[in-house]
Amino acid sequence: MQTITFDKRFFESTRGQIVTILRGAPCTVDDLAAKLSLTDNAVRAHLSTLERDGLVRQSGLRRGPRKPHFTYVLTDEADRLFPKAYDALLNQLIAVLKTRLSPSEIEDALREVGRSMAATAPSTQSANLKSRVQGALKVLEAIGGAAEIVEHDDKLMIQSSSCPLAAAVSVHPEVCQLAESLVAEIVQAPVQEQCDRTGRPKCRFEISHKEGSQKSTKRT
Repeated sequence: MQTITFDKRFFESTRGQIVTILRGAPCTVDDLAAKLSLTDNAVRAHLSTLERDGLVRQSGLRRGPRKPHFTYVLTDEADRLFPKAYDALLNQLIAVLKTRLSPSEIEDALREVGRSMAATAPSTQSANLKSRVQGALKVLEAIGGAAEIVEHDDKLMIQSSSCPLAAAVSVHPEVCQLAESLVAEIVQAPVQEQCDRTGRPKCRFEISHKEGSQKSTKRT
């Protein structure tokens, strides 16, 4: 699927308006044409592009005066691209924690969350390091990341042009410690968070190539 950025410019476009309408309720071509003041053929052309990009699919048939019409809905993939309320909730939760806990206690809590998330991931402990890193990549993708693995000398890097926790990291940079612990727990090797937090946050984790050496992220 082509990567689509759900930003203001996209939502101002005709296809963005279609996505917004379909997020509210399934619609037929006639419904969309009426809402957008477009011809049926113009709507079909936009729907064809959105289907190609994996954002829209046919859902069923609705009876019409002459013949039934297909209804269209957003795919699960498209729905996951929308900002979720938990961004604001996470920000508020950390803000409250900062009034009650010390910085070290907050760090411990965030790292514990990262380790707990790693515990739900498929086990890769018997795999080699690169396979474990691939496993970490899949977990990051599952929570909204789009990272890649890059090799630098004796290091492996997980890096991305975006961050699945960007809304929280922009306000509370220490949230990166959660992701660092998540990656370290899965890859079972030393991990150093080097995220770029200038502008929109970008993930960057440096992982040692050495097998058998594990960063200690667990409290004793």
